[in-house]
Amino acid sequence: MATASASSLPSSIHAQCLDAYNTPYVYRSIPLPSMETPHDVLIKVDAASYCHTDAVAAAGKMGPGIPESFPLIGCHEYAGTVAALPAGYSGELKIGDRVGVPSRAFHPCTKCFECSSGPSAKDPHADDPGYSVYCPHSSNNGLVRPGGFQEYSIVDDRQVAPIPDDMAATDAAVLMCAGITIYGALKRCNLQPGQRVGIMGCGGGLGHLGLQFASAMGLRVVGIDAQDKPLQLAKETAANIKDKGLPKGCSIPEIIDARAASADEVAKRLGRDDGLVERGEMGLDAVIILPDSQAAFTYGIGLLRNHGLCVLVSFPEKPFEVSAQDIVFRDIRLIGSLTGSNRLLREAVAFATKHNVRAHIRSFPLSKLNDLVEEYHKGVGGKLVIDMTLKD
Repeated sequence: MATASASSLPSSIHAQCLDAYNTPYVYRSIPLPSMETPHDVLIKVDAASYCHTDAVAAAGKMGPGIPESFPLIGCHEYAGTVAALPAGYSGELKIGDRVGVPSRAFHPCTKCFECSSGPSAKDPHADDPGYSVYCPHSSNNGLVRPGGFQEYSIVDDRQVAPIPDDMAATDAAVLMCAGITIYGALKRCNLQPGQRVGIMGCGGGLGHLGLQFASAMGLRVVGIDAQDKPLQLAKETAANIKDKGLPKGCSIPEIIDARAASADEVAKRLGRDDGLVERGEMGLDAVIILPDSQAAFTYGIGLLRNHGLCVLVSFPEKPFEVSAQDIVFRDIRLIGSLTGSNRLLREAVAFATKHNVRAHIRSFPLSKLNDLVEEYHKGVGGKLVIDMTLKD
């Protein structure tokens, strides 16, 4: 398919390729990706963020079919500039537009029950019929097809989100998975301003964004972690929220070291109102579980008051153990939250812009991706991002 600016495009580009599980990325030249359908758009990648899922996929723990084959060009949360459009393109994008790119869903089938569903009372944020991030027949950038760890990438024009002019590409990239995932999980809590929400893993990439989103939504936020550096980042994030100001009725997030206080102690202290005497009345209205550990899951359930909601985002290799007594006798509800629709993604970007929700970011050049991965495994918290403007 012809491109709109073929004369200015390179014939080959640099990419970071994963050739096998549990091996370093290999920096090499590859041919410029080509557009093959009317929805394909070529973007020049400006920033590519590293996600926990990248680490899981690189270790071969995502499950059957991910990745489908090697080499794999990872990264499923990135941002770039439209460089070329297919001949006869009639969509909304233009050369030079800045867009953010999530993993899901590249080339959805448009006809399955997911693509045909559209918004409903159960999911008012779903995309209109014809496109769904849950399409079982679609591909995922950076997981089963090439993603953002390359200088140019093919994306589906239906999956991208416009980036505001004043938002840096690095800030936008982290919203494409970490941002929309925690924003979508908060939306699924279905809480009203003033209600209480807990974020397990509050000092990680998703967690420290969640502290900011939840506070700006007017919720009373409790952040919990059990590692020194993530806890420090969470406390710094809470201090920055205080400096920005909060909606009426909201309070500064309370950051808890799970090693220093039990879930029962925290629930009684932070999850009660005057006049409450029963333990079932005390606790949080909802909790979001981000870490992969059983300890974090159990602690999070313990924070809830009766009839509370647990939103599970993590997907550990081994199943979590769930207490039937919590489900039956306390009426604790448990739901999962994978991501958000393209409609919700655009809402999240607008919300982040309005309320100055920004990740703590450390940047690396594309050629230093393996250095980035090494830093990730140190567990320092925040987000690590490839910035294409940086050189060796």
